[in-house]
Amino acid sequence: MANEQFQFSNEWNKIRDLVFQVIDLDLVEQLKNEPNRILREIQTIIRDIVNSGSAYITPDESGTLASMICDEIVGYGPIDSLMKDETVNDILVNGPHSIYVERGGILSKTNKFFISERQLIDIARRLVNKVGKNIDEAHPLVDSRMPDGSRLNVVIPPIAIDGTSMSIRKFGNGRRTFHDLIQYESLNDDMANFLVIATRCRMNIIVSGGTGSGKTTMLNALSGFIGDNERTITLEDAAELKLQQDHVVRMETKSGGEDGRGRVTMQNLLVNALRMRPDRIILGECRGEEAFEMLQAMNTGHSGSMSTLHANTAKDALSRLESMIIMAQPELPIAAVRHYIASSVNFIIQVSRLPDGQRKVMSITEIMGLESGNIITHDVFQFKIHEERSEKGMIRGEFVCNGLVRRSALYDSAQYYEMSDILEKLMINAAGLKI
Repeated sequence: MANEQFQFSNEWNKIRDLVFQVIDLDLVEQLKNEPNRILREIQTIIRDIVNSGSAYITPDESGTLASMICDEIVGYGPIDSLMKDETVNDILVNGPHSIYVERGGILSKTNKFFISERQLIDIARRLVNKVGKNIDEAHPLVDSRMPDGSRLNVVIPPIAIDGTSMSIRKFGNGRRTFHDLIQYESLNDDMANFLVIATRCRMNIIVSGGTGSGKTTMLNALSGFIGDNERTITLEDAAELKLQQDHVVRMETKSGGEDGRGRVTMQNLLVNALRMRPDRIILGECRGEEAFEMLQAMNTGHSGSMSTLHANTAKDALSRLESMIIMAQPELPIAAVRHYIASSVNFIIQVSRLPDGQRKVMSITEIMGLESGNIITHDVFQFKIHEERSEKGMIRGEFVCNGLVRRSALYDSAQYYEMSDILEKLMINAAGLKI
């Protein structure tokens, strides 16, 4: 099929152009809810084109091409069915003849393709225009959120060397809960109960992990246990969080014009959020100089705040936080930066997508404090991988609880002692606490 699509792409592209020259757009608009009639109209036009000798394709190819053009007119061409497929998490287009999808954490190539680069870029422009943005050679990059909440990234030539690239991260209407995550074996009951306690006790939590590891899913699950009497403000680059509480204010960053005018950064949103009387602030992703303001919020009366960030381990997450704070406040000595982090963050949840596609909570790490200038951590829970795999080749392992550690006089913060004691007492009865 791959060889055939390249062999006939030029002829198909010629016919596509002729169809769009001939087709009655007013009629298409009238029939937009009747795709079968539009398909029959396109089939008639293609038959006339072939009979006139303007182009030649076989009857089978004619039917396939008619369906592809119809999908383009009423939807988004070859990716239209993928957009509607609830089992697909990511759609990755690498030029007109290479479309991949992710299902269950595993990437696979589809047998779908665009007629040509021209069709691909037309559909990409339509997607971009739908979210109120433009893409052209002067602005070859677009990152935005689609009306259904999916994340859209488009890169066109000359930046994309091998043809237009599109990445669509789909977010379904359903919201994953801890019950779902337990069912998928991403964590166990004790870990879920512990995180519920930590959330209700207004612990400051960072969710760390790689791309597609489930950071936003975990943040959504945690947010379900925020009290209805709390005012929560969410800050995101592209709105993905789905909080169920009534008292939620959602804000989103904004890219500016060519001169940067009108740009609203995450740092701007955080500074403004502190003036909005929040009980909790939830940051969709911490990736730059806003880290300093985020820790300030956690440390100045907004306990129970949460954020995600990209890192491979909990220790890497701490290193990234250090780097981001130094970006914002280069005059701060490293000792002060580490003290700032240790006094602000209580727990780091490390999530990962394993090579076989499974998503796991690899650790729940407690920030103990400072000792000899270093941040001391303790893994309350860990996922330990076994050497042997299952009969189906899946990675096997077990969740291990290492318990909480009693603090010594080395660690200051009376409030933290109190919260930790609450956690410790509740952990004794964790098995009886139902999420």
